[in-house]
Amino acid sequence: MLELSHRASLVEPFHAMDVFAAANRARQAGVDVISLAVGQPADPAPQGVRDAAMKKSAEGLVSYTNALGLDVLRQAIAEHYKDHYGVDVSASRIAVTSGSSAGFNLAFLSMFDHGDRVAITRPGYPAYRNILSVLGLEVEEISTAETGYLTADSLREVHARKPLKGLLFASPANPTGASMPAEALQELVAVAADLGIALISDEIYHRLNFARPDATAVAFSDDVVVINSFSKYYCMTGWRIGWMVLPERLVRPVERVAQSLYISASEISQIAAVEAFKCTEELDAIRFRYQQSRELLMDALPKLNLPLLAPMDGAFYAYCDVSAYSEDSQAFAKTMLEETGVAASTGVDFDPIDGHKSLRFSYCQRPERVAEAIERMKNWLKAG
Repeated sequence: MLELSHRASLVEPFHAMDVFAAANRARQAGVDVISLAVGQPADPAPQGVRDAAMKKSAEGLVSYTNALGLDVLRQAIAEHYKDHYGVDVSASRIAVTSGSSAGFNLAFLSMFDHGDRVAITRPGYPAYRNILSVLGLEVEEISTAETGYLTADSLREVHARKPLKGLLFASPANPTGASMPAEALQELVAVAADLGIALISDEIYHRLNFARPDATAVAFSDDVVVINSFSKYYCMTGWRIGWMVLPERLVRPVERVAQSLYISASEISQIAAVEAFKCTEELDAIRFRYQQSRELLMDALPKLNLPLLAPMDGAFYAYCDVSAYSEDSQAFAKTMLEETGVAASTGVDFDPIDGHKSLRFSYCQRPERVAEAIERMKNWLKAG
């Protein structure tokens, strides 16, 4: 019998996708499921994006591109940094990737060697931990329970115990939605530089920050790596298109690795993504619906005795404590789906220590569906 590699055995299942699959099975059985489990916009990509893709598809020939991406898209991304953040970024420092997932792989492979110690936050996106582990890197998880986001003091403390080679963090964060104030981000960037820690800033939920303006790590240093994506604000999850902002010294190494791993991101998706920056009015209307759904959940969850574990600053998530009802969030979520048709992600994906007591609700759904989910949960918890 063929044996799994030791590295493959280190990868934990992504339980949120198991919930997603269970919700789909329930739908097929005729259940009216309201999925608040997966961080996927309920709206399609903007019309201009779809039109550009259709036009290119009609031409018939879809080709490879340069590994770093089409010049027109790299330039559009660079202009976005000037328009949105007031930061000058050269298009030569932009690498277009097959979604943010490819960006993480390229960053890890280009920046770290086998056995290097890299910190992530807890709770945090499980793919960080899994990819780092399968690449043979040592993972250190830093709790953000006290403030909701990573602080420079926490970084100093962890590094003092055993030196770190790198740090990956997100703001706004998945699963909590908590975001880092600009001054805290600036301090974190400065401290990491002083300690010789390489920084990767996951900014895929930018433009979905409801508590404060977006702050990019690139504003405070040219020596950080930023990863972003068209999946979330731009409603392009399945298009698999993202980008990296790189220090000049990493551009060629990332390009070399990308040439072998991916050749290039999809040409159709790249051409379509150029148009995404022109669709702000359409996308901000969707963002406004997220904001309405956010307010519904922010008000309802504490009243349902599901207190928030972090501020709902941004992204489209609410991370809450279910310990008043259960110490097994997986069982709680399974029963809730079966008895109410409401799906949520279990905390065990995001926090291997305390996740058995937490759930993540995604509010990508339209406000009326979120309101219906809240009503179902209210009746269910009351009945129980």
